Amino acid sequence: MIIAALASCNSTGKKQKKVKSMIASEILGNPDYLAISYGGYRTNTRNNQPSVAELKEDMRILEAAGIKVLRTYNLQLAHASNVLKAIDELKKEDSSFEMYVMLGAWIDCKDAWTNHPNHDLEDEVNNTSEIEKAVLLANQYPEIVKIIAVGNEAMVTWATSYFVKPSVILKWVSHLQGLKKEGKLSKDVWVTTSDNFASWGGGDTSYHNQDLEALYKAVDYVSMHTYPMHDTHYNPVFWGVLPDEENLSKEDKIKASMDRAKAYAISQYDSVKKYMSSLGINKPIHIGETGWASYSNGFYGQGEANATDEYKEALFYKAMRDWTAKEGMSCFYFEAFDENWKDVQNPGGSENNFGLFTIDGKAKYALWDLVDKGVFENLKRNGNPITKTYNGDETLLLEEVTVPYTKVLQEH
Repeated sequence: MIIAALASCNSTGKKQKKVKSMIASEILGNPDYLAISYGGYRTNTRNNQPSVAELKEDMRILEAAGIKVLRTYNLQLAHASNVLKAIDELKKEDSSFEMYVMLGAWIDCKDAWTNHPNHDLEDEVNNTSEIEKAVLLANQYPEIVKIIAVGNEAMVTWATSYFVKPSVILKWVSHLQGLKKEGKLSKDVWVTTSDNFASWGGGDTSYHNQDLEALYKAVDYVSMHTYPMHDTHYNPVFWGVLPDEENLSKEDKIKASMDRAKAYAISQYDSVKKYMSSLGINKPIHIGETGWASYSNGFYGQGEANATDEYKEALFYKAMRDWTAKEGMSCFYFEAFDENWKDVQNPGGSENNFGLFTIDGKAKYALWDLVDKGVFENLKRNGNPITKTYNGDETLLLEEVTVPYTKVLQEH
C-alpha cells in the first residue's frame, strides 16, 4: 500500500499532513513504527478504569516517543475499547496523528483462576465473548485495529491458573481466518497468538504436537515472548560475573551480562525459527513481548540476582530495539507505563515496575535522551510534566546500580 499524504486544516487553520491508514503487513517489521505493550491503569485496581481523556494523554506521550503501535490484552473491561475511542478522537482532532493497535482477546481454560482449573477444556462463554468483541471492534475501527491476538501466554504450562491446549487457540484463530474469507472481517487484519517461546516449540519437546503445527499454518505470523530477566533467577546460565571479568569496571561487568542476556533472547528466537523450519513452514516472527523491570524486592532485585534497576533496563531496551530493527522485526516492548494493580500485595514486586515511564509520568533512564530532545514539552500525565527519574542525576542513579550476581557462575 502506498501512503497518501493529503493536506487538511485544523480549527486554527494550520495545515496538517493526513496519513492514509497502513495495514499489518506494512507495519510489522517497519522500523518507523515502534511497538509497545500498553495498560493505562493508574491505581492499584482495574476497577478504576482510566478515562478517555487520560488515555488520550498517554497516547500523546507515546506518540511523542515515536510509538505508533500498541498492544492491548483483554476485552472484558472497558480499557481496550476506550483506547480505540481515544485514538479515534485524536485522529479526528489532528489528521496527522497515527496510532495502530494489536487487539488482544484473553483466552482461559474452564474454571480458570480457581483452585481447580480444567486445562482440558476452555471457558467457552468468556472466550466466545472475547473473540466476538475483538471482531466487533476491528470492524468498528478498521483504520486502527490491524492485528488480533488470540490469547496471551495462553498455552505455556507455567500459566497454571488459566492455560489451554493449543487446540483451543487453533479453534479461535481458524474461526477468525474463516471470518476473513467470508468478508466479515477485513482480510488485511493479521491474526496470531502471543505466547512464550517454549509454547511455540522452541523449548521442551513436550510442546511439539499436531495442533501446534496446525496453528503455525493458521496464523499470519508468530508473536513470540522472551524474558531473559526472569531467567536471571530461574535459569541464570548467562547471568553474573565470569572469572575473566572480575577486574572490569562496574559498568563493564554489567554490560557483559546484559550482552549475554541479549544473546539469550536471540537464542530463544532462533530455537522457534528452527522448529518452525523443521515443519517446512515459513512465517514472519515478531517479538510480542520482552522487557526488563527497573525494580524488584524479590528474586531479581538487590541481594538476589541484582538484575533490576533503570540502568540495566535501559541497556536491555536499547539492545532489543537495535536487534529487532536490524532483523526487520517488530518488538512490542513490555511496557509503556508502570501498573501497580499487577502485584497489589507487594508494591515492590517486579510486575509493578516494567514501565518505561512511572505512573506519575517520569521518564526512566531508557528515555532520558528523549526528554533532553524536548519531545515531551507541554505533555503531562496526572498533571505532572514528563521529567527524568532521579532528577536527571546519572551519578545518583548509578550509585544504586549493583553488579549482576548468581551462584551458578560463581561456582564455576
